[in-house]
Amino acid sequence: MVFVDESGDHGLDTCDPAYPVFVLAFCIMRKSEYIDVITPAVQRFKFKHFGHDLVVLHEHEIKKAKGEFAFLLVPAKREAFFPELNALMATTPMTLVAVVIRKDKLKEQYHKPGNPYHLALEYGLERVSKWLTSQGQAGKLTPLICESRGRKEDDSLELEFRRVATRVSGFDIHFVDKRANLPGLQIADLVARPIGRHVIDPAQENRAYTILESKFRRSPEGQINGYGLKIFP
Repeated sequence: MVFVDESGDHGLDTCDPAYPVFVLAFCIMRKSEYIDVITPAVQRFKFKHFGHDLVVLHEHEIKKAKGEFAFLLVPAKREAFFPELNALMATTPMTLVAVVIRKDKLKEQYHKPGNPYHLALEYGLERVSKWLTSQGQAGKLTPLICESRGRKEDDSLELEFRRVATRVSGFDIHFVDKRANLPGLQIADLVARPIGRHVIDPAQENRAYTILESKFRRSPEGQINGYGLKIFP
């Protein structure tokens, strides 16, 4: 299964100087591990910190301590929460592919730049497909699960997906509302922004990215860039 989520605005009309990137993260999970390891681990984490598993883990709300995560304003609870969240991410079995579109450079270098979401989707699916082939999954249909972004945008994305799929086949796309509370989508939500922050400033301390680094798809020589992490341009 492949869970997909994004970070940043994919439009080119505006470009936030503090976050001039669009990130599309693809979290590849084996179905057996998703059933037996990942889903129970996420549920245990939620029951421990919330008393139920109805809450949806959302990176932006966690960072801002908003809504269900307002309790993180209490230092003691915050200190208990984040080490266990980091441990959850560190022990989640998955292979990670991410595409980071530098919107600022895209506009500078191209007279007619492509849509950042479409570019990221194409680059990402190419790399996910190659990894699946290396794992003996060629010819099999792999669910690609994306967070729903509204009917109009979903239709536009599906149209682009169909175009890309003429060259990169083997995926069955599904759009799911975040309220469906799928552990895989929540994991994807948590990984996207730390990757963007790392690309913007690799020298900045980034504990979340350090945890994720070992999960990227790599070349036979162990290289991440161009394999598990595509930065364009």
